[in-house]
Amino acid sequence: MRDIGGITSIGWNSRPSRNFTGISELFFISAAALILNDYFDIESDKINAPERPLPAGLVTERDVVLLSIAVTMLGFITGYLISMEALLVVILVWTVGFLYNWRFKKAGFIGNLMVSFSVGMTFVFGGIVAGKPFETIVWFFAIIVMLVDLGEEIAADAMDIEGDRKAGSRSLALILGRENALKISAVIFSLVVFASILPFLLGWLEWIYLFPILLMDVIILYSTSKLLDSRIVNRRIYIRWIYLSGLVAFLIIIIIRMVM
Repeated sequence: MRDIGGITSIGWNSRPSRNFTGISELFFISAAALILNDYFDIESDKINAPERPLPAGLVTERDVVLLSIAVTMLGFITGYLISMEALLVVILVWTVGFLYNWRFKKAGFIGNLMVSFSVGMTFVFGGIVAGKPFETIVWFFAIIVMLVDLGEEIAADAMDIEGDRKAGSRSLALILGRENALKISAVIFSLVVFASILPFLLGWLEWIYLFPILLMDVIILYSTSKLLDSRIVNRRIYIRWIYLSGLVAFLIIIIIRMVM
């Protein structure tokens, strides 16, 4: 969902090279975050995922650090090639990702906010790439995606409560209880559904985009009702449904924008 932020928010820029540079930058910064995640998780991965390259000894910690630096610099360079505003956003998102991997992954709600903020900011970056960073619809999509990701993060923590307890996490599910955390997640998802209608009422989006939005809303509401049903053993699948509903909706919007 990160890489389609620019297209969904405002449409393709008229310069293909700028579009390519923007997508490349998102790839580099996302890769840097994932590499850092593996670096800081090496001890837990030795137990939970020993087959990964780092704990398996296929690469060294030095190799991972050097690769992270190289990918990060490529991300900064491509951001600079777009504009100074793009570079500042890139540095901000990279910094949040670094701090999350380094210190805040187990911080519970604060960590959830950091992840969702980074996801939402990719849509703002997309607006910058397209040359329209202050368009209302760009920020609307950024907030909607941030809220969806926040709800997913809280719900996922509720599904991982046992593992998080052993890892020393301070997730909302551990502090308030699994069902209460899922209720908070449900409130956030309900807010997304309510807010998704506003662009049509306020004239920010043409009515042709209503179908993918309604499709997403229906799946979100259905999945949310299932997440709140404690009788269901495997509720994790409904978190995936919510994610996929947003992805499908944005892909349909992209197709509509490109055709129009």
